[in-house]
Amino acid sequence: MEIQELWKRFQSHMGYTDAEMEVFRSDPLKVKMVTETPEFVKCRVIAEVTESHGCHAQHQVGDRFVMTPGGMLLTEENPKGICVSALAAVNKVMPAIYERLISKSDPNFERVDIVDCPDVGLDKGGWGKIFMKVYVEKIQS
Repeated sequence: MEIQELWKRFQSHMGYTDAEMEVFRSDPLKVKMVTETPEFVKCRVIAEVTESHGCHAQHQVGDRFVMTPGGMLLTEENPKGICVSALAAVNKVMPAIYERLISKSDPNFERVDIVDCPDVGLDKGGWGKIFMKVYVEKIQS
């Protein structure tokens, strides 16, 4: 795709005015993200529950929260109900995933991202606890 067409499509997608596009394109990192990171559209971020006990939302081991690298939940691929606190925990590692994709390094082999919900668990005065492994999965064409 020609670069000007890419920018037109991006502007339309974002609903930006010409002035807002000028602001956006003045940031070299943002320009790089749009023009040099085709992996953003070729993969998705998975947060898979690896441990669960007393979760009020009933998340169980093996549940997967699926989103784009831009952080949009893909509703058709997710459980019907998702705990917002669990998602907040996943959000902590998203900047590292962005950086890995921008630098064209493998987002899965540089470190393992394990996150936990903010509930401290019943034994510490809370309700329950879940842990999730966060990783990037390439979309099968």
